[in-house]
Order: sequence, then structure tokens, then C-alpha cells
Amino acid sequence: MKRFLPLLAWLCWLSTVSAQTTNTFPLWPDGAPGALGTADRDIPTLTVFLPDPGKATGAAMVICPGGGYGGLADHEGKSYALWLNEQGVAGFVLKYRLGSAGYRHPVMLQDAARAVRLVRARAGEWKIDTHRVGIMGSSAGGHLASTLVTHFDSGNPESTDLVERQSSRPDLGILCYPVITMGEKTHTGSRRNLLGDSPSPELIKLLSNELQITKSTPPCFLFHTADDGAVPVENSIDFARALRQAGVPFDLHIYQSGPHGIGLGSRDSDPAKYHPWTKACSSWLKIQGFVK
Repeated sequence: MKRFLPLLAWLCWLSTVSAQTTNTFPLWPDGAPGALGTADRDIPTLTVFLPDPGKATGAAMVICPGGGYGGLADHEGKSYALWLNEQGVAGFVLKYRLGSAGYRHPVMLQDAARAVRLVRARAGEWKIDTHRVGIMGSSAGGHLASTLVTHFDSGNPESTDLVERQSSRPDLGILCYPVITMGEKTHTGSRRNLLGDSPSPELIKLLSNELQITKSTPPCFLFHTADDGAVPVENSIDFARALRQAGVPFDLHIYQSGPHGIGLGSRDSDPAKYHPWTKACSSWLKIQGFVK
């Protein structure tokens, strides 16, 4: 009997690995446009986290983890997805291409737009309402999310790729201590990874998303801490001011103190330990029809 134990253990491990990986897939099955290679870092993916069917509201969120456009923070990806699942919202964690792997704008935006299109194209499979697909991001991931809510398009109806026919406009945005501007108050590491060492004034303006808001920008929820030492709070304040000027609905929450990268406020799965922003966001999601 003992000689079968290693084989049994191996089969159990293989089963666990398969369960963990089968919900992750590439955004482009035949390779991403502009890919610099075929390594893992060159393959943008989505990882699907679906809520219990009894809780599901039909809403979905594409999640962009932070990391200065140089890495991806797990606690701003999977953790958010599981938090959303508890409220009945499907979470789709985006692994987008990074400056640390040699990529620059507009590659990151292409990945985020493709993610939203793909969720809409496969909405029937996941029982999702195509009119309730949002985007969420933290820090540099918040910049990517804010880029898509201000630089979306309606899709290409002539494309032979059914995914590309879908709109990339999110129905709402959740921006957590986001990098917004590429100007004076930016996070310099994020700007360097996104735009390179010497971006033109025109490119800086284009990706300073507080300057790109229109009345077509979807509603947004923002939170920040006033003493954020990495991304100045003015990033969220200026974005909210521009939303107001454009007549776009928003919630803005500024907390007195807290570290950058706070995430849910706790790495535990205990909602009692979560930061107050999570309750505020849940209430806002109810107003938007994403949560019951």
C-alpha cells in the first residue's frame, strides 16, 4: 500500500494545480498584438472568480492590480475578486503586460480594453449582464482603470474577431489610491514604466486622465488616504473635480491616514477587519445596480 502513496499524492497535487489554473486563459489565444516574446510576461491573461450562483447578481468587474507598472500585487487582485464574489459580483483579475518587461503605452490599455470586451463577448457563458461590466484598479492599476474609463471605444463592428466587436467602455470604475496624472503629482516610477524616460508633453497630457474626462465617462468610486506617501491624494481629488465639472456621478472618500497599497485593509478574509472604504464601496455598488 505504501508504494502507492507517492502516486496518490502526485495525483492529488495534479488535481489541485488543474483546479487552480483552468480558470486562467490568455486574452488573445493566438498571441497578443505587439508581444515581444512568448514568455509568461508576454501573455496577458484573465483569471475568473465567479460568485456562488445563489448570490450572483449578474454584474462583473475587471480588476487591475497595482505595482507601479513594474509588477502586479496579488492582494489587489485575487483578494478583491473574492471580496466582490461575497457580494455576488464576478471578478476577472487581469494580468497585463508591464514596463519591467519592456512594454510601454498603449500596450497596457490594449490589454485592459481587451479584457472588458472579452467579458462582454463571453457574458452568456458566465451569466453576466453586458451592461454591468466595471473596471477596478489600485495605484498604477488605478491609472490603467482610469485610462480605460477615459479612453474607451465602441468596438469594431467589421472585425472578424467577435471579441473586438464589443465596446471597451466600462459601466463604472473603482479607483483605489490611483495614480491619475502623469504631471507634477504623478508617481514617477509608474510614469517611467508606462511612458519611458523622456515622454513628450503631448503623451504626458494624453495619459493625465484628469484632463481626459467627458460627459461619457462612466460613474466612478475613488478612495485615497490624505497622507499617502507614494501617490499624492491630489490624484483622486483632481479626478473627482473633473468628474463633477463634466456632470459624471462619483463617490470620493479621503481618509485621514493609511499606508499606500492598503488593499482591503487586511490580508485576512474577515470582513470585520476590512478598511471602511469597502463598506462605502458596497453601498455605492448597490446604487449602481451591481449589488443587491
